[in-house]
Amino acid sequence: MQQAPQAPILENNLDYWDGLINEGTAAGFICQSIRTLQKWRVTGYGPVHYKSGRSVRYSRRDLREWADARRRRHTSE
Repeated sequence: MQQAPQAPILENNLDYWDGLINEGTAAGFICQSIRTLQKWRVTGYGPVHYKSGRSVRYSRRDLREWADARRRRHTSE
């Protein structure tokens, strides 16, 4: 039995943006270390996350929105 081909990962693909990813993938997505994400969760600085038991997950959409909110044109902003 053949499997249906998977849709390519495109920026406008809702599954790509809304799917949950682990903290390692999330850290790579925003160019930070896993340890930095862990510290940010403790202080409340970082992006919103989902927690189920010991598992921590992020949505790419939340990560992108969080990063976009910190976008600056110059250092005095």
